[in-house]
Amino acid sequence: MERVCIFVDGGNFYHLVLKKLGIEEAQFDFDAFAVFLAAERAIPSRSKRFYVGTVREKEGDLKSKEAMAKQTALFTNLKSGGWEIKTSKLKTRIEEVPIDHRVVDYEKLRKLGITKIVFERLREKGIDVKLATDLIVGAVDNQYDTAIIVSSDSDLIPAIDWVRFRKQKKVEYVGFSIPDDKNPKNSTTPLLSLIAKTDIKRTLVKSDLQPFIKNHSSK
Repeated sequence: MERVCIFVDGGNFYHLVLKKLGIEEAQFDFDAFAVFLAAERAIPSRSKRFYVGTVREKEGDLKSKEAMAKQTALFTNLKSGGWEIKTSKLKTRIEEVPIDHRVVDYEKLRKLGITKIVFERLREKGIDVKLATDLIVGAVDNQYDTAIIVSSDSDLIPAIDWVRFRKQKKVEYVGFSIPDDKNPKNSTTPLLSLIAKTDIKRTLVKSDLQPFIKNHSSK
């Protein structure tokens, strides 16, 4: 039987899919989703992998405490389902937004003496490298016949090319088409560069994903 290994970029999946569906990770059945992706192909031991940046609790910051608690619960749930969890630290970056014509009511803000807004942004570092490394190592060690990639990160393309042409492994790309009614420019669409570089392409829409939302009702 054909063996598959499933690689899920957790942060990418959250922003492109779960956030668009209006749910948190705890509300999504990743185990059932993996079975759906495998489509009656074999999932060997240690062949479900979840990659995500780890949340750090800040002293006195209730939101960070809640986020860490949610992630801990997610990890516990994934591990109980046999998922391998690969993490990296979230890095804090200070960013500035100048108050200019691109900002609504910018003239009023500038009259108040506000010329810029400074804020912290958390960024994942190294997740794509870990996923790419596992993709290559898995091919070298013959751990799978087909790699299922649940990530729309073009940085994975060199690793995908390597396992396909050097190790003759198949790569299946799972993309998503989920409209954002409030802001169509933010709609989730499959990545064309990954479609061009993979053997099998699957594009899932909202109705494909609804069965994996816990306590989902067809009403």
